[in-house]
Amino acid sequence: MPVLAAIETYRIAVPLKKPFKTALRTVEAAEAIIVHVTTQDGRSGFGEAPPTHVITGDTLDGIERAVHLIGARLIGMDVRRSEQLFEKLHKTLVGNTSAKAAVDMALYDLISQHAGMPLTQFLGGYRESIETDYTVSVNAPEEMAQDAADYEQQGFTVLKVKVGIDQAANDFKRIQAIRKRVGDKVILRLDANQGWDPKSAVRIINQMEDAGFNIELIEQPVPAHDIEGLKYVTDHTLTPIMADESVFSPVDAKRVLELRAADLINIKLMKAGGIHRALKINALAESFGVACMTGSMIETKLGLSAAAHFAASQPNVTRFDFDAPLMLKEDLLPGGIQYSGKAIRFSDKPGLGIDRERFLETLRERRG
Repeated sequence: MPVLAAIETYRIAVPLKKPFKTALRTVEAAEAIIVHVTTQDGRSGFGEAPPTHVITGDTLDGIERAVHLIGARLIGMDVRRSEQLFEKLHKTLVGNTSAKAAVDMALYDLISQHAGMPLTQFLGGYRESIETDYTVSVNAPEEMAQDAADYEQQGFTVLKVKVGIDQAANDFKRIQAIRKRVGDKVILRLDANQGWDPKSAVRIINQMEDAGFNIELIEQPVPAHDIEGLKYVTDHTLTPIMADESVFSPVDAKRVLELRAADLINIKLMKAGGIHRALKINALAESFGVACMTGSMIETKLGLSAAAHFAASQPNVTRFDFDAPLMLKEDLLPGGIQYSGKAIRFSDKPGLGIDRERFLETLRERRG
């Protein structure tokens, strides 16, 4: 019977090749809680949740406790009754979106296995492959320009550049240095991570427009709660503005969309609480004619596999920010999505395409 029988958690930490710096934090290792859910008929599903406390408010301890609280409510339920599962998942706790996302991933892994389909096909199967951008951490202009040139040499044609850590005028110098180094062929999208106020954002974006920097989009220029400020920036600039931290839930998305406060929305499973609500946010955005990007936190290939399966399945998700596993010193996940430079391809195996026995063995070895 495809009835949930047990849920386990594991802690992992994988060092990054280079510290990842944004306006909100500096990260040197990808920490996460791995969720392993099993059914009475012997199938298993996996999910992941990193502790991105400056964005979601979640910590490792908090995620682990929340996962077990949720698991206790779901044990004994039939995975074929998926809407009942996800209803209970989201009603068990308020907030705790990362923990919910990890359980949600594991459930979708199980459900699509039961259907005998790769998850991306189960969700819609719109694309067979996608391409990711690569992120340039915020540093001094010269270092960022060198990093951008290095990533271009590696074949990345879209770079996501972190800004917003200090005065907006310094961000102009950062982008100027990058454009001078890589030229006009590389697409640049900027992410301020809430680092500007509305008037400063408009001023610096207008300056970049006048300078001909040709920025594809600006992500979350103002604090997450300032929806009116986000709308002010959107209304007073030509460059498309993307909401990220301002949108966690379908309710958040509805407010942003109704106010026309942003031109685009970045959906992350850790904010949405998993694929189930990510689908709702995307459908809502599509109904308003607003395209979406799907991104991630600093996660391993497990979390990115779930996010990529969701993103590839939906025509309204038009941009992909899935470079986090490429920043890590090692890959713990056998199977899942496969990278070839910027290209991401999917396994034909059901679910997330994981070699489950090998992965479980790795997790148990690292637990000691």
